[in-house]
Formats: sequence, C-alpha cells, structure tokens
Amino acid sequence: MSNLSRDELIYMSKIAEQTERFEDMLDYMKRVAQSGQELSIEERNLLSVAYKNTVGSRRTAWRALSSIQQKEEQKGGQHKSLLTDYQARIEKELSQYCNDILDLLDKTLVPIATASESKVFYLKMKGDYWRYIAEYAQGDLLKRATEGAADAYQAASDIANKELKTTHPIRLGLALNYSVFYYEVLNEPTKACNLAKQAFDDAIADIESLDEDQYKDSTTIMQLIRDNLTLWTSEIEGEGEEGDDQ
Repeated sequence: MSNLSRDELIYMSKIAEQTERFEDMLDYMKRVAQSGQELSIEERNLLSVAYKNTVGSRRTAWRALSSIQQKEEQKGGQHKSLLTDYQARIEKELSQYCNDILDLLDKTLVPIATASESKVFYLKMKGDYWRYIAEYAQGDLLKRATEGAADAYQAASDIANKELKTTHPIRLGLALNYSVFYYEVLNEPTKACNLAKQAFDDAIADIESLDEDQYKDSTTIMQLIRDNLTLWTSEIEGEGEEGDDQ
C-alpha cells in the first residue's frame, strides 16, 4: 500500500482505528503528515489518536511492570533480571514512538501550522510526548525530557492565553496536562493546583460564552481538572497520587 492517495491513507487510518490496529493507523497518518500539507482538524485528531493509543498501551505496560518489579523485589528478586530486560524492551519501544512524533512535530507539523489553535494543539502534543519520556527516563535523558516538556507547554500556554477562549477545549486540555506535568514530573503540587484552578475558574467565569459544538469536550475536560484539584488538594499533606490527563 505504498502508493495510496491522501484520501486513501485517511480512509485506511479510520479502518485501522475501527479494528484497533493503532500501529497501522500511525503509519498511515504519519505518511499524510509528511506530505508537507497542513492537516485538517479531522486529520490532526486521527494522528493524535494513532500515537496516543500506540504509546498509551506501552505506558500502561510499563507502569504495570514497575508494580510487578516492586512485588518481585519484596519476594527476594529471583526474576529481577528478566523483568529488567523486559522493561528495557518496553522503554525502547516507548522511545521509538515518542521520538518519532517529536521529530514529526519539530520538522513538519509545528513549522507549517498557521492557525493559533493548530499551533497550541501541536505544542501541547510536543509537551505530552516529552512528558511520557520523562516518566521512565533517568539521568541526562530525564533532564532533557523535562526541559523539553516544560518549554513546549509554556510556548503553547503563551499562545493559548492570548489567542484561544478560556473555554476552548484545546486550551483546557493544555492546562490539564501542563498541571499533571507539574504534579507528577516536577513534583510541584502547589504550582499544579494553582495552574489547574486558574484554568477552571477562568472557564467557569466565561461558561456562558461556551460554543455549543465544544460544550461536551470542554465540560468533560473541566471535570477532569476539578477531579485532579480535589485529589491533589487532599493529598498535598500526605502521599500524592497520579492525576488524570487527556
């Protein structure tokens, strides 16, 4: 299927999504993105779904394996080396896909984006995938991933705060994930709460101006922000827990 047209690639990406063949979906949408033509909202969302699911299954596997490793060590660590090797394999796959989308964002998607909404979407995406690397990275890679995520989230926030409505789902999704980054990666719960609360309060103040076609997406993200705020506020004095992201 190397000579598919743009429309055929998009059609096949939808088929791959329906059959939950997300690596195939990723391949189709990557080829669309590499064409150098700016993506439509639908195409942008298909690309995001492809990478999110491909990486998401591996993030879930890595977390589950980390939990298994802790239990194994408590039992004496007989299979520790096997688990360490398997974890390294999962991390290699995570790095492959995260670096893949980061390269696509840096070389193609961010440079050709014209609308503010698109720029924020892609910069948020860049922050997200650096954050995913920071979840498992150590040493210099952890430092680079943390800085990469922070820079991308801040750049996205600078544009979003000037150009997008407080109730826009992309602006709210950015605030949600940026606050999760502060809480989970930077270990700064107060800043995480302040950022999340500011975004939630600003959106509530402008709720009457919420566009009807964005109502469901925006209110869903607002609920996630509020859930995280409730969790984090109650946990600040004790052990922290992971918050939801988008």
